[in-house]
Amino acid sequence: EGLIEFYDSFKEMFEFFCKNTTIHGTIRLVCSDSNRMKTAFWTLLLLASFGMLYWQFALMFSQYWAYPVVLTMSMHSEPKMFPAITICNLDPYRFELVSEHLVQLDRMAEESITFLYGINTSARLFHMNHRNIHVQGLSNLSRSGFKLSQNFSLLRMSDLRSGKKHSSVGFRLCNSTGGNCFYKTYSSGMDAILEWYRFHYMNIMSQLPVIINISQHEEHIEDMVYSCQYDGEPCRPSDYVHFHHPVFGSCYTFNSKGTDPFWTATKPGIPYGLSLILRAEQKDHIPLLSTVAGVKVMIHNHNQTPFLEHEGFDIRPGIATTIGIQQDEVNRLGGNYGKCTTNGDDVDVKLLYNNSYTLQACLHSCFQHIMVQECGCGYYYYPLPAGAEYCDYNKQPAWGHCFYQLYNRLRNHHLNCFDQCPKPCRESLYKVSAGTAKWPSAKSQDWVRQALRHQNGYNSTSNRKDIAKVTIFYQQLNYQAVNESPLLSENLLLSSMGSQWSLWFGSSVLSVVEMFELLVDTLVLSLLFCYQRLRAKKTLRVSPTIPSVSLALEN
Repeated sequence: EGLIEFYDSFKEMFEFFCKNTTIHGTIRLVCSDSNRMKTAFWTLLLLASFGMLYWQFALMFSQYWAYPVVLTMSMHSEPKMFPAITICNLDPYRFELVSEHLVQLDRMAEESITFLYGINTSARLFHMNHRNIHVQGLSNLSRSGFKLSQNFSLLRMSDLRSGKKHSSVGFRLCNSTGGNCFYKTYSSGMDAILEWYRFHYMNIMSQLPVIINISQHEEHIEDMVYSCQYDGEPCRPSDYVHFHHPVFGSCYTFNSKGTDPFWTATKPGIPYGLSLILRAEQKDHIPLLSTVAGVKVMIHNHNQTPFLEHEGFDIRPGIATTIGIQQDEVNRLGGNYGKCTTNGDDVDVKLLYNNSYTLQACLHSCFQHIMVQECGCGYYYYPLPAGAEYCDYNKQPAWGHCFYQLYNRLRNHHLNCFDQCPKPCRESLYKVSAGTAKWPSAKSQDWVRQALRHQNGYNSTSNRKDIAKVTIFYQQLNYQAVNESPLLSENLLLSSMGSQWSLWFGSSVLSVVEMFELLVDTLVLSLLFCYQRLRAKKTLRVSPTIPSVSLALEN
């Protein structure tokens, strides 16, 4: 009794609570007990306040468990590393090993164009000089008996839509049993011819080994880059890496690792950027694979695979292009607030690229794994998983049917690749703005060509149609960071709950303790009353005992 305050009844305990609690309105339940109408009114009012309070609490918790985020932007200004720059000459190679097949494909393309449009393109389109690329170690490889298939001829089809006649061009694809056929059609005959040519080209290129070392062939960076300067200093041989792209030909990446202090950007502006004079010669190695003349340029992060077929922009010959870049940094929360990955280790898809994780690399790897699993071979433009081979319609006649249907499923989000490939939790994005001018001008082109001829062996006689100049620079060194933060954190949730509690009852945290005390007292008092009742019942059950007496009667 010295530790616990006892009450004679629940009414006494409730009256004590209402008179002494800090919760507003409860005193009216006791003071107006002589007026039942007021007592009922304040009782309903308090119950309604409790209902509104916990309804607000339910809304808060439902919003909190939805894990919404808010974007906060901040500006930072500091010296930073220049991004990686990849350039390609839009001029795919003709490898010597498959040059005969490419010549046959060009003839097939010429016949198809003549059949579709009735024009002879041999003198205008296929004027090739056959400067084939010889790769060491491939001279002793056999032709493997590869033959171009005649089962995918281009056809012109017509149909009636809305009462008008529409024509399309395409080619037919069937499954392995010759059924379930469909036409891969395009409204533009040019698009159909390019896709048809690319389809045959992938089958031809599948004859090459998976790993090709082209670093020793006769074309060096001097054949493509006439001049290279960064921050006023000439570029060094260690500043770039060379690789071959199956569509865009010879490619070079400057500052690919991003660890050399030489590439630290300390000042913004055109004089402190990367300045390149490039050769954009129109040799037409494979004219129907690359119909664009110029140079492909892509700005991307370090240790990142450049997907030039999806990103980047073209540099036009005879033009000086200045490209200003502005960096944005995006930081995502991840976890319950959104799906993202730090470095790709927690992603279920096994990456087929050796560089850092990107969403595009994950999607390509996911598609290639599904392609190998369902079609039995790999798509030529993506790396191969271990033990797989590239598709070849001499070995897998129906791979085109499988590929185009699979790609449509990916494009329509019917494959689970977009679910398995989250965005990076941290990534840098580059916004670009470009300006162009005629270069070299009519009055300066003579001495510019003379200078290039003496320095780089430039021997072109065309009028500014085979050289281009591009300058890439930081517009400003400050960058914008976009950070995700919780819209409703734990502290904000407690603060909102306290605000609601104060709104409906005008009380504080101590009032919650008082209610908890009332519950404890109610529980203790109920246990005491139960104990007394049980003890009283046990006392009533005890009755007095009367000893039995045996009387012996004697006669």
